[in-house]
Amino acid sequence: MCGIIGIIGKAPVTPLLVEALKRLEYRGYDSAGVATLVNGHIERRRAEGKLANLESRLGSEPLRGTIGIGHTRWATHGKPSERNAHPIATDRVAIVHNGIIENFQELKDELLADGRRFDSDTDTEVVAQLLTSYLERQRSPEEAMALAMERLRGAFALVALFSARHDILLGARRGSSLAVGYGDGEMYIGTDALALAPFTKRVTYLEDDDWVVLDAQGAKVFQGQKEVQRAIRLSGISGAMMGKGNHRHFMLKEIYEQPAVIGDTLHTYLDPATREVTLPALPFDWTTVSRLTITACGTACFAGMVAKYWFEKLARLPVEVEVASEFRYREPPLPEGGACIVISQSGETIDTLAALRYAKSQKQTILSVVNVAESAIARESHIVLPTLAGPEIGVASTKAFTTQLTVLLAAAMDAGRARGVLSKDEEAVLANALIELPALVNEALNLEEHYKRIAEDVLAPARDVLYLGRGLSFPIALEGALKLKEISYIHAEGYAGGEMKHGPIALIDEAVPVVVVAPSDSLFDKIASNFEQVKARGGKLVLLSDPAGNARLANQAAAAITLPKVDPAVAPILYSVPVQLLAYHTAVAKGTDVDQPRNLAKSVTVE
Repeated sequence: MCGIIGIIGKAPVTPLLVEALKRLEYRGYDSAGVATLVNGHIERRRAEGKLANLESRLGSEPLRGTIGIGHTRWATHGKPSERNAHPIATDRVAIVHNGIIENFQELKDELLADGRRFDSDTDTEVVAQLLTSYLERQRSPEEAMALAMERLRGAFALVALFSARHDILLGARRGSSLAVGYGDGEMYIGTDALALAPFTKRVTYLEDDDWVVLDAQGAKVFQGQKEVQRAIRLSGISGAMMGKGNHRHFMLKEIYEQPAVIGDTLHTYLDPATREVTLPALPFDWTTVSRLTITACGTACFAGMVAKYWFEKLARLPVEVEVASEFRYREPPLPEGGACIVISQSGETIDTLAALRYAKSQKQTILSVVNVAESAIARESHIVLPTLAGPEIGVASTKAFTTQLTVLLAAAMDAGRARGVLSKDEEAVLANALIELPALVNEALNLEEHYKRIAEDVLAPARDVLYLGRGLSFPIALEGALKLKEISYIHAEGYAGGEMKHGPIALIDEAVPVVVVAPSDSLFDKIASNFEQVKARGGKLVLLSDPAGNARLANQAAAAITLPKVDPAVAPILYSVPVQLLAYHTAVAKGTDVDQPRNLAKSVTVE
């Protein structure tokens, strides 16, 4: 969440800063601003709300300067306002900041006692004031940053611009991503490689507790007082990858990319000739793993819940799925010889990263499933199984989720084969089902007009919506409810079908649509019974099933979608598509901001 960009350029940088901030809108924000040096003085333009407001301000009050910083802020300390928008500045330094300074109140009290005056409600201002206090004691900017890093606690990424110093920018990171980009006599620093993609492909990813000095010729990275070396890598991300194409929203574009990215992911993990899963060499033996712990947040956690069913059935491997924000503080005992799968789209999710570190401290082998190969979670894992979703810009995860599921099923198959549970013939059947999956997802996408009609007629008018599923479909019901909440702001809940009679059935009436995720698998008779219970109480049913399932139940539903028949093991991947598109078209019908829903951020780097 929040976006950072800094540029040392040869020409005026304000247009480039704004361009970069637009590419960072997907991260979520409620105010924006830029700062440059003009004749040695820090000049700022800030605005509450969307970037269009900042652009309007810059149109009436242009900002010159060939060195500058920019920021999109997602409020933590201090409400969204121009006063609290970044860059936060004194007369000596301007700061942009992602994350939280945990000891800001302690530092603020100390600085107030020293006679310093604060002009914002942010925790960020303590950094600007702290650096300024060092500068006023005749410390250089580099010395000031090194001293500040010793005082600051929390998870943060910082970039600082100093008055009268047209030659340098300083950055620092602890628990929040920051990348340096190398140009030709120009330098860049930003939240991630996506921010830097149009400027350069040569990127250095900073590590925890690094601070960096950029000038026009390059960068020097330090830990404490010691200079350290960090590799320059070639990023595979291009600015062209971040366009919407012919689609109205990034989310819709990313939903339609799923056949391709699922196919790309399968090509990495499945040999179509032998019908065998081919994972990279693992740092553990599946046969000796006593228990598997899966930890993640939000949508990624639902992917983990699906994986639990797969690992337990295909590999007879005990699995616990943990919400990362609870796992890290519960500090559960973990068995010797255990392994931990960590799932994150960004690879920077702060709670998931902390959960990884806890599991590592308990001597668990860490396998991560991430979409960003150079992320903090990837770097701190023993082995990485990357998803090949490509950049995902829409806040509500779609293609990252289905590629996570694809990778996790491949891993479960690998474990099943290694543990002697999954026979060669059974593996071939599952492999064939996966190979067919991209084409089946494409068939599901061809039903878009049906999703649109149901969204407009049934879901958009509702205040509350329930989703039901059993077995592998239960986590998809949870994911469908989350998607609807995220982007349409309709209250929705997902339930295991068998739990309806234990309380939620009290909510059923003709005003509450109930979406039933019901492929005709071994539990279809059970979910059909739950379907009948809802129908008997006047519920407005939306059925997602295949031809066999719809032949039995569709005539009792307010609406039904007929999906292609699919192997039950891969059904969760296919059935993700209709719940995504139902949520999307409901949000469009309600006129909400699909790609940047209120209060949400793409990469959650604060608690």
